Amino acid sequence: MTLDLTVADAAPKTAKKTQSDAQTVTSVTHWTDKLFSFRVTRPASLRFRSGEFVMIGLPDDNGKPILRAYSIASPNWDDELEFYSIKVQDGPLTSRLQHIQPGDQIILRPKPVGTLVLDALLPGKRLWFLATGTGIAPFASLMRDPETYERYEQVVMMHTCRTADELAYGRELVGDLKNDPLLGELYGKDFASRLLYYPTTTREQSAQMGRITDNLNSGRIFQDLGLPPISPETDRAMICGSLAFNVDVKAVLEEFGLREGANSEPREFVVEKAFVGEGV
Repeated sequence: MTLDLTVADAAPKTAKKTQSDAQTVTSVTHWTDKLFSFRVTRPASLRFRSGEFVMIGLPDDNGKPILRAYSIASPNWDDELEFYSIKVQDGPLTSRLQHIQPGDQIILRPKPVGTLVLDALLPGKRLWFLATGTGIAPFASLMRDPETYERYEQVVMMHTCRTADELAYGRELVGDLKNDPLLGELYGKDFASRLLYYPTTTREQSAQMGRITDNLNSGRIFQDLGLPPISPETDRAMICGSLAFNVDVKAVLEEFGLREGANSEPREFVVEKAFVGEGV
């Protein structure tokens, strides 16, 4: 069960920004005891490409900022900024961040960067999003951006977590998207077939299980979704997860013949290296 808090639910707080680069929390959703998302006001001057990240944080006991890189989970057209985070009880930042309430302030450095952007990939037919845990955040942005579907005929979202409840954020997001009237109007009534969602668990028994690397190597996902194997002629991919996950998936994609690209040199796949993982 999720717990949602909005500004209307919170006790009245001053809207005055007490520090530079401060933004106001507008809503908080606790998905599990270890995962939460939140939305904040967006600086009027902030421009970003869907899939990029910014530095956000809170002051420590001495007033010194504790900052970490967080992917923006909302698309570039959104009036607010959304973030998706784990909770680490003794983490320097998330031990504090997990207790934010609507009306609170967070620090946001408005200088977006990142490799998980459409411009870092060569044109293709099918785009694969490969994520574990909160690594789905940049893809939450890209899946909600109409430009993604202008560039690609089909998008495949592979998301793997340990348990089914950890998939709730992505599952709800994709479900809402498939019924989105704007995307349906732009891309036709068959939009649902253009966004394929493949969630799996690794510890808890569920309908679909297995690591992303295993499901790619075995070919199970291609069979389950009725897709041809990944090919450098047609397929592009983005990876976001722990360092070990990134290394493993990168090797799998290279076996399929894909090459790693960057903003300065677009190729067939890109990897996000600024992932917010354990210890935050």
